[in-house]
Amino acid sequence: MAHRELLARHRSVMPKWLALYYEQPIEIASAQGRRVTDREGRTYLDFFAGILTNAIGYDVAEISDAVRSQVDTGVLHSSTLYLIKSQVELAEKIAKLSAIPDAKVFFTNSGTEANETALMLATQHRRSEQVLALRNSYHGRAFATVAITGIRGWSASALSPIKVSWVHGGYRYRSPFRDLSDADYIKACVADLREIIETTTAGDVACMIVEPIQGVGGFATPPDGLFGEFKKVLDEYGILLVSDEVQTGWGRTGEHFWGIQAHDVVPDAITFAKGLGNGLAIGGVVARPDLMDCLRANSISTFGGNPLVTAGALASLNYLLEHDLQANAAKLGSRLLDGLRAVAAAHPVVGDVRGKGLMIALEFVGPDGAPNPAAAAALLEETRERGLLVGKGGLYGNVIRLAPPMTLTRAETEEALEILTQSIEAVAKEVQQQ
Repeated sequence: MAHRELLARHRSVMPKWLALYYEQPIEIASAQGRRVTDREGRTYLDFFAGILTNAIGYDVAEISDAVRSQVDTGVLHSSTLYLIKSQVELAEKIAKLSAIPDAKVFFTNSGTEANETALMLATQHRRSEQVLALRNSYHGRAFATVAITGIRGWSASALSPIKVSWVHGGYRYRSPFRDLSDADYIKACVADLREIIETTTAGDVACMIVEPIQGVGGFATPPDGLFGEFKKVLDEYGILLVSDEVQTGWGRTGEHFWGIQAHDVVPDAITFAKGLGNGLAIGGVVARPDLMDCLRANSISTFGGNPLVTAGALASLNYLLEHDLQANAAKLGSRLLDGLRAVAAAHPVVGDVRGKGLMIALEFVGPDGAPNPAAAAALLEETRERGLLVGKGGLYGNVIRLAPPMTLTRAETEEALEILTQSIEAVAKEVQQQ
C-alpha cells in the first residue's frame, strides 16, 4: 500500500491532533540494526529510534529470542494478581541500579503512566496536591502529567487535579540567566526555587519532578549539579524529588546510567520507560520503600509488567549492560557533538548544539536569535531525503533531536554527520535566499 493511500485512511479515522512527521508521512515496514525500511522500499539510518525507545536497535536476536520463548509458553498475560518471575527479576535489577536504598519497583505500560503513578504516590505520601515542575518540561499526555507539562503546545487542557508552580532551570539557552557562569546560573535558579516555594505554595509541597535533560523540550541541558542544589532546598521543606528518566535513563547520556547522577544526588523516586523495552510497551517507578508503600487502598496493574514485556525488557537490559552501551553512547556522542559544533560554527542558523551521549539537539534560530521553526522543519525534510531520520521538538518547534540506538557504530556516526552537514548547509543556503 502506498504511503499516500494509507495517509488518507489515517486522516479519516485518527484524531486531527495526532501528529505525523514529514510533508509526506512514511510507514516503517521493516528494520534491522540501526536501519529502517519504509513501505515503499526506501531505507534510512534511524537517528530517533521510535522517540528514543528502540534503544538497542532492531532485530536483536537476544531480545527477539526472549520474547519468542515467552510466546511459546502460551502465557502472554496473567496480571499482577499472580507471581511473574521475569517481572521480579527485572525489578531486582532496576532496584539495584537505581541506587535508592531498599528500593521497590512498580511497572506500568508507559512513561505517562509511570509519571502519573509517581504523582499519586507523592501526593498521598505528603497529603498535598501541590507540585513543583520545570518550565519547558514534558511528562506525558494524561490528566495530571499534562498539568505538569511546561510547553503550551503539548498542554491539551488547563484543567488539573493538582496545583503546579513553575521553576526556572531546565532550558538554559533562552533563560534570563543564560549569560551567567555555571555556578552563578545554579545560584540564580536555586534562589528562584526558594522564592517560588515561599510565594506560590503553602509550603507543604508534595514533590518536585524534573527531567535531567528535557526531552520534548529540545534536549535542554542544565549545568551539572543544579538538581543536587535543588535537593538541598527541597529537603528543608520535606519535598520529594522525582527524576523523570523516561528519555535519559539506561545510560543514554553516556557519562551516567541515570541522567540525575550528573547532579550528585539520589532522588526519592525515578520514573522510567521507553528504552527499557526496546520497543515493547513498559514503564515504571522505582522509589524508596516508604514512598512506594504509602497507598492505603488496593491497587493492581492489569497489563503493567506482564510476562511478555518483562521477558523482553529483561533481555534488553542484560544486553545493554553486557555490551556496555553506556560507554558506546559516551564515545560516539562525543564525536557527534564535536562534529556538529564545528558545522554550527560556520552556519549561524544553528544557534545551539547541546546534549550528552546519544541525546543531542540542534536549535535553529533566525538572524536575531529568535526561534526558527521553519528551518528545523526544513532540516527534518532534508535529512530524510538524504536517508536519515531525526526528531523535532522544543518549546517553539525549532529544535532537531538526535537519539539513535545505543548500538550505533563509528561508521554510522560518520555517515550521519555527513548527511547532517549537507542538510544544514542546504537549510542555511535556503535561509540566506529568503
